[in-house]
Amino acid sequence: MNEAELKQRTKKFALRVLRLVAALPRTTEGRAIGGQLVRSGTSVGANYRAACRGRSKAEFISKLGTVEEEADESAYWMELIVEAGLLKAQRVRALLDEATELTAIMVASRISSSRRP
Repeated sequence: MNEAELKQRTKKFALRVLRLVAALPRTTEGRAIGGQLVRSGTSVGANYRAACRGRSKAEFISKLGTVEEEADESAYWMELIVEAGLLKAQRVRALLDEATELTAIMVASRISSSRRP
């Protein structure tokens, strides 16, 4: 997957997160978890774009670490949504899988970038 494809994929992830959060109940729990998920889910793409504009290899690797953390945090909030019974697992599963895949992609990218001279 190249840089442009990954930028598009992370943007699509953010849009899907927004739609998922819009489906949450308007309860104290739904609003609290939804707000957290919006912040982490939308920052995946924003930080990936920032990584691509990095001025150095070290900055690129650091930003990838941030993307990794935000994707993993997004997965955490989605797990809470399911475990708290706010939405059915089948409604969340595909997006949770995407968060897990994005986390793995960022881990692999960060590791391979760190190994390159």
